[in-house]
Formats: sequence, C-alpha cells, structure tokens
Amino acid sequence: MNALVATNRYFKQAVRILGIDSKLERSLLIPFREIKVECTIPKDDGTLVSYVGFRVQHDNARGPMKGGIRYHPEVDPDEVNALAQLMTWKTAVVNIPYGGAKGGIGCNPRDLSHSELERLTRVFTQKIHDLIGIHTDVPAPDMGTNSQTMAWILDEYSKFHGHSPAVVTGKPVDLGGSLGREAATGRGVVYATAALLSDFGKSISNETFVIQGFGNVGSWTAQLLFEQGGKVKAVSDVTGAVKNDAGLDIPALVKHVNQTGGVKGFVGAHEVDPRTILTEDCDVLIPAALGGVLNKYAFANNPWCLGRCCFFCQCITDATLAVQRKSPRSDGQVYC
Repeated sequence: MNALVATNRYFKQAVRILGIDSKLERSLLIPFREIKVECTIPKDDGTLVSYVGFRVQHDNARGPMKGGIRYHPEVDPDEVNALAQLMTWKTAVVNIPYGGAKGGIGCNPRDLSHSELERLTRVFTQKIHDLIGIHTDVPAPDMGTNSQTMAWILDEYSKFHGHSPAVVTGKPVDLGGSLGREAATGRGVVYATAALLSDFGKSISNETFVIQGFGNVGSWTAQLLFEQGGKVKAVSDVTGAVKNDAGLDIPALVKHVNQTGGVKGFVGAHEVDPRTILTEDCDVLIPAALGGVLNKYAFANNPWCLGRCCFFCQCITDATLAVQRKSPRSDGQVYC
C-alpha cells in the first residue's frame, strides 16, 4: 500500500465516521493543483543533470497552503500528494489558518555538492515562484532540506517579487526565522512521548529509547531525551546504526555526526545492522525517518514487542507526531 492509497484509506474511514457528504468527500480527495517541473543544472564537473520536482497544493479553504519541501530519491507524485493532503488535515485539526501543500525533488542530496544543491534549489524556485507566495503557498524544510535551502528559496523568490521573508518558514534567524524552529519537531516528539508515558505512570528518565533516523527530528529528539534522563541505546541513519546498552553519549554522537556526516564510526558504541533497528529491545521506539516502517514485517521480526507493553512514537511528517500504542493487523498496516 503506497502513501497515497493509505492516506486516502484513512480519510475515507474518517468520512464514514463523521458522516461527511459524498460530494465534499470527492472534493477533498482531489488536490487544488499539482505541479511537476524539470530541473536541469550543471554539475561541478560541467556535465548536465536533470531532476524532477513536484509541488502539490491540496486545499486553501482555510488559508494559504503550507508544507515542506523534501529532497530524497524516493520522492514521487503519490508521496507528495499524500503528504500535502495530510498537511490539510493537520492544520485544520490544530485550528491554524492554513491549508495543505507539499513538495520535493527526486534526488539524493548526499550525492550533491553545496553549490549543486544551491543551483538545484534556485532552478526549482524559478519554476514554481509564480505559484507560491505569502498568501498562496508557504514552503518549509523537510527531509533532506534545511534552513540553508529555505534561504536560497527566499533569495531566488525575492528576485521576482521583491524581498519577501515570509514566503518560507524554517529560514535562518538572521533572515527572519524563528528561534527554536530547528528543534521544534523533535521537542514535540519529546512532549508527546512524555504525555503518553505519564498516562501509564512512567517518565522519560526511567525508560530506554531506540530512534530510527538521526536527521533534524531524530537528533533533536535524542538530545532532549538525553537531557531529561532518558537512555537512548540505539540510533540509525543512512550511514549505519550504532548501539550502546548502557546508553549513548548523545552530545558526543551529535558532535561526531556534525564532523563526519553520519553515525557510522562513532567510538562510543558498537555498530549494528541498521535493518534491525526496529527490532531492538526498548521501552519506546521512535521511527523518525521515512514513513510506512511500522508494518507486519516489523512485528514479525520483533516478537518481544508482542509480549510486553511497547510504545511507538511515529513521526508522520514534518512538525507532526502520532503517538500510538500499537498492535499488528493482518493487512500489514499499523493503525491507531
């Protein structure tokens, strides 16, 4: 089940529960606009390379559309469409005056130099600048992008429309960004985890944690859990996975990642197969990378979680957390 099929399935379940009119249901399933653009850039060696960029604007009934831009090899129209739809529901649920959108480019940012990433971002912005804006659609960072990416978008957009710092969120503080934005999603994970644990008479300081993904969300989650006395025993990223049953030294691990680009080779732990990270014994498992990882295969390879209380805190998309106590379902998906 791909991301769009799964998202539509959840939406249709909600429609039945809420008794939404069938005409409105069809209207909400169809995005307001889907954009697909070719982005051709010169590489540092002089060769040309082309990438495909997407921006899906799902709904603007409640205000300007809002959603991140991700750079990842698996970005495709269905994934972007699903994430845009989820942004619409999220902004409505928390009652802020925005609609939903999402974007991305099918590329591996680790394979591109700093200057190549800048050229790619600027070309993408040139292709969509007339379809985004302060009152129309406001991009943000997501997987594979960061405040620097937003600064490039802001600068390129401003060439066409004048200085417009509000055209993106997640930009550097010096350009009008918000203090605390970088840690915000990870902090939300920690708040939600603490709330969940308190319902069961538990606290962060007495629990063990495993985190899949050590990007912006995963790394900040780990740092904040560490500061509150939690024992983060294993983490993974695209370079590998590391484990220390006594608890990882998270500040040292963050320093190592900043210096080397990944968790692999961290001297304060031993390396493990990243494919087994979801099966590591822990009290709280936090998938903070790609979606769709909690399924029947994870449960089949993780028998311990069926025999004891196990909590999953799954980062669905940027700035969103679903905290769930899970049980496997026969169709291979995991539901609340």
